[in-house]
Amino acid sequence: MTQQPLGVQISKMLKDRGVGTVFGIPGVHNVELYRGIEQAGITHILARHEQGAGFMADGYARATGKPGVAYVISGPGLTNILTPMGQAYSDSVPMLVVSSCLDETAATRGQLHQMRDQRAAAETVCAWSEEARSASAAYALIDRALDQFASARNRPCHVQVPIDLLGTQADPAPAAPEDRPTRPAARHDDVYTVADRVLAARKPIFVFGGGAVAGADAVPAVLRQTGAASFVTYAARGLVPPDTQLYFGSYLARPDSARVLAEADLVVAVGTTLSEVDLWRSELGHMAPMIRVDIDPECFAGLGPEDHAILADAGELLRAMSIAIPARTDDRPAKWDTATVVRQRNVWRAEVNAERPGIVLVCDALRAVLPDDTMIYSDMTQFAYAAKEVWDMPRPCHWHHPYGFGTLGYALPAAIGGAVARPGLPTLAVAGDYGLQYTIQELGTAVELGLPLPILVWDNGKLGEIEDSMVRSQIAPNAVVARNPDFLALARAYGADATQPDTLEDVQSAVLAAFEANRPTLIRLKPDLTA
Repeated sequence: MTQQPLGVQISKMLKDRGVGTVFGIPGVHNVELYRGIEQAGITHILARHEQGAGFMADGYARATGKPGVAYVISGPGLTNILTPMGQAYSDSVPMLVVSSCLDETAATRGQLHQMRDQRAAAETVCAWSEEARSASAAYALIDRALDQFASARNRPCHVQVPIDLLGTQADPAPAAPEDRPTRPAARHDDVYTVADRVLAARKPIFVFGGGAVAGADAVPAVLRQTGAASFVTYAARGLVPPDTQLYFGSYLARPDSARVLAEADLVVAVGTTLSEVDLWRSELGHMAPMIRVDIDPECFAGLGPEDHAILADAGELLRAMSIAIPARTDDRPAKWDTATVVRQRNVWRAEVNAERPGIVLVCDALRAVLPDDTMIYSDMTQFAYAAKEVWDMPRPCHWHHPYGFGTLGYALPAAIGGAVARPGLPTLAVAGDYGLQYTIQELGTAVELGLPLPILVWDNGKLGEIEDSMVRSQIAPNAVVARNPDFLALARAYGADATQPDTLEDVQSAVLAAFEANRPTLIRLKPDLTA
């Protein structure tokens, strides 16, 4: 056992646990973490800002299902990554942030990067934040985070290590455990409880959330076998194939969806918190009993006496149901009217098109030419708000958005992380003109890596959604128009390609050409494009 500085041993430990890529920025306070990166065989992606590093780690994690890891310095390095940590917390993304920290803060003032309580600050936006005061504690905390990612609802974790300790000689970390703990499995009785109640229901309906995507292979069979209708949350788009009968799509946030759900005599909510950002109303709208399946017991708060809670991995339960139901009955006929479902979806699509004119046509044009395995990362922009409802994904986990925390600046760095995770596969970023400027500097990272990344910029020259909100609230629009740079010139200054298509056909061609380039391409779209 050869002793080396703890910073080296941490990188070696992470590599031994399957971490091949780390995002971050080196500084004088975390330089020891960088001593062992190359020695460990880890690829380091240099962000231009710690916020970008955090979003890259998030995008990497969403693309792979593995934890995204970031190295940051003490003080401002950590505070800069708090927003991505908050985003990862709200969207259930596994992220491990390793930072340095000052050795002592209570008796000394005026130190570089000093905070009163750095650990506590991070704790507000993650599952837990702890300080390692020995090598063995650092190893134990990293393994605790990895165990949590494997067995519970994914949430970011933060481990901070004192600067002097990072440079202290330490023994290597223990060998990686042969098996990580797993998520709770559905009990036999739970599987048959759900199956029996759905089969007995007159008009059952499933609501699938992002936590159910592990059961994607079983969802079509379960819906066919039960004759049930279904909705998906935004995070679960692609889980139900678009051509599935009785599929209401991702229109849960349409106010009229409450009326549809009130028609059901049983609702099965699988892997979803049914949160504000899923519904944009306080209640789902159902009048019938509900079965909730989730690995997070917090989701069961507020259930009524006729409701049923199942603490289990949603994917396992769905697969078990797809096996158990055929053993008891043949496929059931549809319990909802197919024509009514189709008509309702058409109404909702028309509402989206009326609210945000032109965007639906661009979505249709892009969907027609994008490869099925394209992974899309979007920002908080009107284009994404419309697309989340009307764009049926061909497979799950291929459209990622800052749903919960709702930060601007997510799309570009997250797409970089996704593209790094999936070399050779198509990745697309979608941002608004205002939000792009939060993290535009990460274009330098994308150019540096030679990523064939198309970046669609919906440029309406203002904070369009906020302006609309002000008008609805009878407030004279104020502070919603900002002077934009010449995005095409700015992209070229970074070394990227840039173009502004004039027609929908030109948009299609530009995106497909960008997938073949050896650098990112900024594609500026104006709202008058479809005119």
